Amino acid sequence: MRAPRFWWRPAGLAAMLLSPLGALYAAGTARRVAQDGVTVGVPVICVGNLIAGGTGKTPTVIAVAERLAARGIAAHIVSRGYGGRLTGPVQVDPTRHEAADTGDEPLLLAAFAPTWVARDRAEGARAAAAAGAQAIILDDGFQNPSIVKDISIVVVDAGVGFGNGHVIPAGPLREPIATGLARADLTLTIGRGDVALPDPPPRLRGHLEPLATGMDWRDQPVFAFAGIGRPEKFFETLRDLGADIRGTASLADHQPLGPALLKRLGDRAARLSAQPVTTEKDAVRLPAALRGRVMTVPVRLVLEDWMPFDTALHQVGL
Repeated sequence: MRAPRFWWRPAGLAAMLLSPLGALYAAGTARRVAQDGVTVGVPVICVGNLIAGGTGKTPTVIAVAERLAARGIAAHIVSRGYGGRLTGPVQVDPTRHEAADTGDEPLLLAAFAPTWVARDRAEGARAAAAAGAQAIILDDGFQNPSIVKDISIVVVDAGVGFGNGHVIPAGPLREPIATGLARADLTLTIGRGDVALPDPPPRLRGHLEPLATGMDWRDQPVFAFAGIGRPEKFFETLRDLGADIRGTASLADHQPLGPALLKRLGDRAARLSAQPVTTEKDAVRLPAALRGRVMTVPVRLVLEDWMPFDTALHQVGL
């Protein structure tokens, strides 16, 4: 399901009419996050956001996992496994699991750190700790109260900020901005643009950078498709690389890539005489037979300064 366009425009009539429902949604979130969570015996680092949809959480989780690994800390990732059928807790095994089992993000994340899928986040964190995790990275758990968090990072897409500033369904927010940021230990803005944020909490800034793979994209004719929070970001990356974008297809976030849809995408690429290309996250949802025919552009988060994060790690004993 795609977000309504009015979410990303200055608040107008639709936002005003839906604001009472937004107030009810915000009240429900407030009641939920006020519940007591459990501790799991190791530090928990939560990567979340305030809006529905993508902001760059997955690249942030990867960057945090790599930062911890560089410090010699064995971190495990715990995810709800959105879009997968497994309820867990189960450790993701890319050799036997598919996106339909675990969801696309956990399958991608498992390439970087041991990753667990669990509808019950607390049970997933306990399983990870029992398996030897020295720290837990909680993927998209900022509004989930089941676990006590030692460090909470709120990720913000600088390209869209907080949309029209209203709570679902009047806008994209899961909770009011000030309420959510009051629980955050760090904020991270990703991409071009500037977002007004309070200080504190300390602020990190970064951007997504294509991973050097040796592929020269300049003038390469491509047909790009993406089912992420904001597909335009992916298309923009390809333009920055100099690719000749002959067509694009914006899919819903996590949209299943069924045979009929894949045929339409493949036929369109063929008509355009273009190489199909997609994101890493979308690629894990492709059938194995197609993965060699669709190219990907891996991206990684690059931070301007890791010091605020490293300071937070030191404060929790990592």
